[in-house]
Amino acid sequence: MSRDLFAREALALIPQLLTLQDRNQHSPTYGCFDRNYWHYKIIDFPSGMAGEFVFPLALVWSLDIPGNTYFQQPALRQWIEAGLRYAARSAHSDGSCDDYFPFEKAAGAAAFALLAGIESYSLLGLNDGELLEFFTRRADWLADHHESGRLTNHQALIVLCLEKMGRLLETERWDALKAKRLAQVIEWQNEEGWFTEYEGADPGYHTLTVGLLAQLHELAPSHELRTAIERGVKFAAEFVHPDGSFGGEYTSRNTYNFFPHGFECAGTWLPEALAINDRFLTGLSQNLGACYADDHILGHHAWSYLLTWKHWVAARPPVPPRPTGRVYFKNAGLLIDRRDGCELYLALNKGGVFKFWRDGKLVASDTQLSVQMQCGKNFRNAVAHLAGRYDVKLDGHTIAVHGKLGWAKAARMTTFKLIVLRMIMFTVGRFFPDLIRKLLQKMLITGKKAAPFKFTRTLAWSDGKLHVTDELNAKKGWGSVCAVGLGAAQTSIYVVMSRTFQSGQLQPWQDFTEQMHQLKEDEPLKIERTL
Repeated sequence: MSRDLFAREALALIPQLLTLQDRNQHSPTYGCFDRNYWHYKIIDFPSGMAGEFVFPLALVWSLDIPGNTYFQQPALRQWIEAGLRYAARSAHSDGSCDDYFPFEKAAGAAAFALLAGIESYSLLGLNDGELLEFFTRRADWLADHHESGRLTNHQALIVLCLEKMGRLLETERWDALKAKRLAQVIEWQNEEGWFTEYEGADPGYHTLTVGLLAQLHELAPSHELRTAIERGVKFAAEFVHPDGSFGGEYTSRNTYNFFPHGFECAGTWLPEALAINDRFLTGLSQNLGACYADDHILGHHAWSYLLTWKHWVAARPPVPPRPTGRVYFKNAGLLIDRRDGCELYLALNKGGVFKFWRDGKLVASDTQLSVQMQCGKNFRNAVAHLAGRYDVKLDGHTIAVHGKLGWAKAARMTTFKLIVLRMIMFTVGRFFPDLIRKLLQKMLITGKKAAPFKFTRTLAWSDGKLHVTDELNAKKGWGSVCAVGLGAAQTSIYVVMSRTFQSGQLQPWQDFTEQMHQLKEDEPLKIERTL
């Protein structure tokens, strides 16, 4: 496979990135990438995360890629500089920025945009004291700020920003805080190799963390960092599916993310990392990558793909044959079972959500049973796929998961809630943005409230086939249940990079409502399938 495929995927996104930017030099928002703010005027502040979009633009401006019509274009250079200056102009006085609501001071948005700013500044060869002063204020804020929730990719990103800032300004100003934060990143790596993302392991975000650490290792190599990357690469290698796709709803954050640049960086001293990208390219060539052409998130993968093209390792070892047998990451709650030409990827910590391949082709994507229940005038959704503690039994041929359904997180913004949030943030909330963020995380992402349903999912191997049996019990009977079904890509928590389209989701919804209506109040719903 050619590295040019990564470049072509990224180049296809550049027109959309430029459409998002205000490129009118006489406009008061010249350089802004948040089209909802400067053009549609449907929000009252610009998202700071959009400042990241200068990075892929600077890369295509600087890289002589075949078919790259943006290479060394003077106009593009002007627009990149405008993006940098708008990011500085729209930031808070301490260098922070907002992403979802005013005065949020979002660490992730600030860090992604700072990395983009530093890299773009360097690629364009700028010499601008005003921008350097802005970068310094943002680096100072990030160095001292600690966000709620365990998102290791954000921590690794901040470490890389501080390292690059120190080199850009030739200073040791952030060395102590950088070392302390890197120690936290290492501490958050589980002994199984994965890095914590909220409530567990997300192989998609894991590839980003590995990529950031690999970049850091190129600048400041250490034995501890090298060991962490090696363990991270070994974990990631298990999750490239037989068709070359990656990730899905069985992961902690439900993402199909794949950031390839770190495997090329590490591949110069860890050749087995290169096979991960080679396998993924097979899927990318068949359009099995997820679509990230969303106005808010399309920048992340664009710059990673372009860095992969830039750092491509020409001398590559042969891709090894696919492994066989069972791999169980007990701490992550993830199990992979490969046998008889089949591969099963199973989330034991999410009630038995799974993906199943036979002879390299996806046969089933299963996000567990979902129940729609009427509660007065409203409807509630109980699901089996929320992260939590479940009873698990394993033997050589059978896997059983037992537990309770949980209420899906379905909170939505309303006019009243929006006004209240604005009032809070423009008064006391601006002084306690992390508290507001923590409350929203609990509401939209973390935790599980039990619903009055119990389930048992059993997966058993027999004669080269996988037999799946689901049993669902309604504690309060079936009278108030409106519908029961099962989908290929159902999720119920908010994660910015989740709920993207991937072709494996082209599987019809399975409806068991009619079967449920035939049951007695105390009778369980039982569903049997053979894959």
